[in-house]
Amino acid sequence: MIITLAISSVHNERELLIKVGEGDEKAFASLFYAYHNQIAEYVMLLTASTEMAEEIVQDVFVKIWQNKRKLHEVEKFTSYLFILTRNYTLNSIRKNVSDQKKQDAYTLSVVSDETSEVIDDPLSNPEYQNLVERAIAQLPPSQHRVFVLKQEGRKTADIAKELGLSAESVKKYQQWAIKSVAEFVRTHKELSAIFIAITLIGK
Repeated sequence: MIITLAISSVHNERELLIKVGEGDEKAFASLFYAYHNQIAEYVMLLTASTEMAEEIVQDVFVKIWQNKRKLHEVEKFTSYLFILTRNYTLNSIRKNVSDQKKQDAYTLSVVSDETSEVIDDPLSNPEYQNLVERAIAQLPPSQHRVFVLKQEGRKTADIAKELGLSAESVKKYQQWAIKSVAEFVRTHKELSAIFIAITLIGK
């Protein structure tokens, strides 16, 4: 499965952007909470780090606030938000990942379309994809269905209606699924490193 970032716009986005551009802090807070989970979940899947995801989200919105006077020039905010998130994630990976091949794979995958709202997983090498697919496969049925539908870009309300769940339940299942997948990937990456170390010591 290819992990995608499909950002859903909020209904009052344009109104919020105008107010943020005027320096309205309450509007900025509303904008932050409206998009926080969508981009945080995506970054956490790529980095397998809750801490890094939160740091990147904060950096992205600090940048938005710093450039608030130019928001009126942004034609499509979700594309703008995607590009910022992508760039900050790339910078964080460059700082935290020593494996040059992973950095190259990320760079090659993210330069394909500057304005697209959907992006292939930057770490889509076979090993990483295998871990992600195994992690998704082991999710409980409800979490698995919600996760897959969200990856298809479906909105929370639509998923809730299709599965006969409340919107709040859909959000919780998605959050649990994200944490489970990220933890699975992180744990198995750590185990791989340990096995490599043991092999080297034994030589």
